[in-house]
Amino acid sequence: MTRPLDPYAAIDRQRQPHGYVDHLEARSRTPAQTRLRRRFLRFVHLRPGLRVLEIGSGTGSISRDAARLVGPRGQVIGVDPSRVMTQAARRLGRAAGFGPCLVHSVGDGTRLRFAAGSFDRVFAVTVLLHVARSAAILDEMVRVARPGGLVAVQDQDFGSLTLDHPDRALTERIMDGVVGRMYPDPFSGRTTYGRLVRLGLRRVRLAVDVFQDTRLEPYTHAMLRRRAENAARLGIAGPRAAARWLAEIERLAAKGQFAFTLNYYAARGVKP
Repeated sequence: MTRPLDPYAAIDRQRQPHGYVDHLEARSRTPAQTRLRRRFLRFVHLRPGLRVLEIGSGTGSISRDAARLVGPRGQVIGVDPSRVMTQAARRLGRAAGFGPCLVHSVGDGTRLRFAAGSFDRVFAVTVLLHVARSAAILDEMVRVARPGGLVAVQDQDFGSLTLDHPDRALTERIMDGVVGRMYPDPFSGRTTYGRLVRLGLRRVRLAVDVFQDTRLEPYTHAMLRRRAENAARLGIAGPRAAARWLAEIERLAAKGQFAFTLNYYAARGVKP
């Protein structure tokens, strides 16, 4: 069975899909990701009593925070194509004490099983770059939002990634070369505002946030390790060069000199 380079495009087809559950939950606990998540939820104006839909909810870290904000009078539904992720989201939701106000189900974001106008808020976070049919997902998000409700997306943009490394040419070749062949749309973040405008949403707003890591957190380390492995696999860099590139990153981190940033772009709009 062929596995795509982007593991998040097909979690259930990976050799160890449950490892990605741990990976995402570890990422969600980092201070930088916690700040990003909370700022985005403020950006979409969640309040008690709202009915909310998250597309591509993964392990449910954002859905759980959203459920706390809408409270027991509201409801958050998370939809994700991965059975492994959905099972984990349900388990983690129960462990956090949530009842019927938080629901996770397996589903296809391009064909949502909800009536038009069902939700006060519909959002997708770091989803569009992973899917080939992102336009269909956006159309469905608008369809199921109620008139006057908010539709919002947030995506990172790999064109904004910066990594302090002495070999800048190799760094550019590895980072740009791999993402260009790994994701359907690695530069999706910068398109969020324009896409919502073109969908006919009103009062579209843009917010930009920056993920930063100066400690080489486990999530960042794993991502950079996969970049090096894929660069060698794809012939973008030789195996020795890719290994040296990663070793230099680890050396800098051990000396307290590691610096990595990535921009996240969020856009929201009101359905007419």
